[in-house]
Amino acid sequence: MKTVAFLLSSLLLAASAQANEPAAVPAKPDLAKGGAISTQVCAACHTADGSRGSPANPIIAGQHAEYLVKQLTEFKANKRKSAVMNAMAAPLSEEDIRNVAAFYAGKSAKPGFAKSKDTVALGEKIYRGGIAERNVPACAGCHSPTGAGIPAQYPRLSGQHSDYVELQMNNFRGGARANSPQMAAIAAKMNDKEIKAVADYVAGLR
Repeated sequence: MKTVAFLLSSLLLAASAQANEPAAVPAKPDLAKGGAISTQVCAACHTADGSRGSPANPIIAGQHAEYLVKQLTEFKANKRKSAVMNAMAAPLSEEDIRNVAAFYAGKSAKPGFAKSKDTVALGEKIYRGGIAERNVPACAGCHSPTGAGIPAQYPRLSGQHSDYVELQMNNFRGGARANSPQMAAIAAKMNDKEIKAVADYVAGLR
């Protein structure tokens, strides 16, 4: 009996010690490796520093690393659909994704500008106050008043290409993009004019 009691006591002590061990901390992102991935894989569409490339592609300079990791991981897993991005993300390891996300997050986003003076007031009204009669919340509630966003779920929007934001809103509304139930529900309540106005407004948001 003493032997059994001793063994049980030893097992309990070992389990307790293991439970108290700190969880493994992921290695700090390697910005040099992230820069290399940027040059080899990402630059053709996003430019080397993720700044103001084609309006069809998002500006990722200054975007939250956590958000970029989430999106790349979901592209890799085909949870977010894009023929181009699914293929680009497929060969990336978790370490690669963390490295390149940190690389782009460390860049400074350049300011953008709204294109239509006629819709700025409507875009600002929706961004800051929502659409009460349709229970559309203010964009600022999740993306912040300045468009800085909240990692990891809510991206930085300030200065983003209006064409890209409009496309993503339409994709959420139509079901082509299904990796954010919150945004799908919000976009479903907005019409074309409202989506275009908000997209243009955030392009010039500072």
